[in-house]
Amino acid sequence: MLDREGGSCDARCAMKLTDLTRITRRLVLMLSGEAMQSGFHFALNIALLRVLSARDFGVFAIVMVIGGLGLAYIRALTAMPATVLIGRSRTRRAADAYDVTFGSGAVLLSTLIAIGVVLLLNVWLDSGALAGGCFVGLWSMRSYLRVAFFARRRQRAATIGDFAFILSGAVISFALWGNGENLLPRIFLALAVANAIGIAVMLVLSRRPFRISYRNRVRQRYARLWDQLGWSGLSVTAANLQGQAVALLVTAFGGPAAYAPIAATLVLFSPLRVIATALGNMLQPELSGELARGEAGHVWHQTKVWSFIAGLVGLVYGAVIIIILPRIDSHALQGSPVRLIGFFACVIYTMMMFYVMPRILLEVMTAFRTVALITAVAGVVGAALVVAILFVAPPANALAGGAVSEALVVAASWVVVYRRLHRARAGAEAEIPDLLYGPHPSAQSTASRTKR
Repeated sequence: MLDREGGSCDARCAMKLTDLTRITRRLVLMLSGEAMQSGFHFALNIALLRVLSARDFGVFAIVMVIGGLGLAYIRALTAMPATVLIGRSRTRRAADAYDVTFGSGAVLLSTLIAIGVVLLLNVWLDSGALAGGCFVGLWSMRSYLRVAFFARRRQRAATIGDFAFILSGAVISFALWGNGENLLPRIFLALAVANAIGIAVMLVLSRRPFRISYRNRVRQRYARLWDQLGWSGLSVTAANLQGQAVALLVTAFGGPAAYAPIAATLVLFSPLRVIATALGNMLQPELSGELARGEAGHVWHQTKVWSFIAGLVGLVYGAVIIIILPRIDSHALQGSPVRLIGFFACVIYTMMMFYVMPRILLEVMTAFRTVALITAVAGVVGAALVVAILFVAPPANALAGGAVSEALVVAASWVVVYRRLHRARAGAEAEIPDLLYGPHPSAQSTASRTKR
């Protein structure tokens, strides 16, 4: 039987099944790399929990938070536009041009992040500041390369690079562990070297030189995109303030030691953030193509399905962590209300899992102003609650402000995405606005035929 568009229903179903199989295969590859990294970071954090003082573990946790902020900026200003533009490139030459442009931007941004971390660690540490800065900078650069490799269909090289990072990181950390004295600088050094090895392995396996350029042509290409990338950077800044308000404010009020029990709990939930990031990186190019083809209905269906799965994973994982948390022996957790912290952390991360899909859709639609507004409002509300709680209650209760902030992001993101996609399905908009990259060629041809 033929459908109204003249195509075979069986053929279309088979095509959808083939697409789902291909997406699933790529998702498994990306998740396997992310899962291995998450497992390594998880094991390292658990090991450090048992040997580091509360202050040293607080410093390590803050560096990891700053590293996460660096990854967010790398993704917003380089990796995300590279993924979308490389995925839409019609020729290899165009894809190579975008690769050079955003790769050069990633090198510059990673260097600036590393310098900032070195300056901050010089305030807290007598030694190891340079190693900590190199670790965060190389981590940011390797994150960009992973996303760019997946955009160029080099999944195996990216996954093997992940494995090289994990293996070398484990071996070097074990070799430098020693008797546990002055351990933090040695761990920073081990992580910096491991990230460098992971980058080197990916570049060797790609069999293509990694080129950077800051010539006028590259700067002009970036300048043409800067209006929208500026809003993207602003939205990331607002999102970082909204998402990391607890870490930054608790540390500012009480120092690294006050943040240590919260950090020790949140690190146990870090695999959920990794899964959410991998899901977004994997599905964003696919959803971008479907929206460009006008398949808003299928995009809405995928958004609901993947969000339900991600939210369910967050709930189950959080329940398990709350059960095992009191059984963890750590200097950082002693004397703290671990079940209360675990409950708030579960709420925060489950909310995050529920809005990862609408968030990447807003990015595809280039609705960076909307994202910035949502996260800024949620961030201001959350930060105000955190400050108010810190004045009247112990730091552990500050997570309640973060939970309220995440709930606001969930509600607003879903409302905006629902309205935009359903307007597109109803035909109120012939094409979802694509202010950053311009209309898809198919839309131009359709418009020209309509005029004729």
